[in-house]
Amino acid sequence: MASENLKLPSYGGQALIEGVLMRGRRYAAAAMRAPDGQIVVDTEPLPPIFSSPVARIPFLRGLVMLWDALGLGIRFLTRSANVQTGEDEKIEGPALYLTLAASLAMMVLLFFIAPAALGRGLQTLIHLPPIWSHVFEGIIRLAGIILYIWGIGKMPDIARVFAYHGAEHKTINAFEAGAELTPAVVSRYSLEHPRCGTAFLLTLMILSIILFAMLGDLPFLWLLLSRVVLIPVLAMLAYEYQRWTAAHVQSPLVRFLVRPNLALQHLTTREPTEEMIAVAIAAFNAMVALEEVQVTEADLSIQPASP
Repeated sequence: MASENLKLPSYGGQALIEGVLMRGRRYAAAAMRAPDGQIVVDTEPLPPIFSSPVARIPFLRGLVMLWDALGLGIRFLTRSANVQTGEDEKIEGPALYLTLAASLAMMVLLFFIAPAALGRGLQTLIHLPPIWSHVFEGIIRLAGIILYIWGIGKMPDIARVFAYHGAEHKTINAFEAGAELTPAVVSRYSLEHPRCGTAFLLTLMILSIILFAMLGDLPFLWLLLSRVVLIPVLAMLAYEYQRWTAAHVQSPLVRFLVRPNLALQHLTTREPTEEMIAVAIAAFNAMVALEEVQVTEADLSIQPASP
């Protein structure tokens, strides 16, 4: 073997409406299945900050990547909707920032402020020690996010998005195994991936229980304020943890630690059709072509792995 230690690029992506977005270091590419059955490909360069030294600074890079995922995701979700409707709506500039702010505000209210308030209310109502406020808060937060994902997954349109999410995972898993990227081959690979955004979300929620419990018994207003102020800290910690586990996923200890994260992905993925996988492969190939990475078995010095 020429170079068994050669590191593969860490590509990522997300599901769109009837499509998949793939993100590299310098470019993003989306492929979407139009109503007439054709695959429409859309690409754009990423802002320089995502390939700058700032994006490699531990902890700070977590915030950069989170902002990237939110902004990039909303823009391409809008484009994928346009492909289905034939419209040309764009979310750029102030409209994009307002959409991001509204999305973040709703997330903070539902999954941080509300659980904290309800947890304190239950602890006070039942007359239990202050530590139970954190216990109740953690249970409510975890149950809330799991029930929310489970509930929206019952909607047919969202179920199709989750199937495209599965196609994205399978494509990246096949690439990282050195397999040929064809629908028939890619379909045999796993729906799970350690760098999934669902795993990031669960990690963030679990870390929030630990961090907030360390703050002790706070006055009610300080309790709510701390949940908002510490979200960036949680995001940075969750990103570094996920990055570390993804880099050491062959370790038995790490495999044990990531089991809950991988299990939760079964809520946000569905088994895709080969037509969906073809869309994910088209997005991946378009992104790789722009990244100027030669994805061949000889260049990467890896052997195809069986799923």
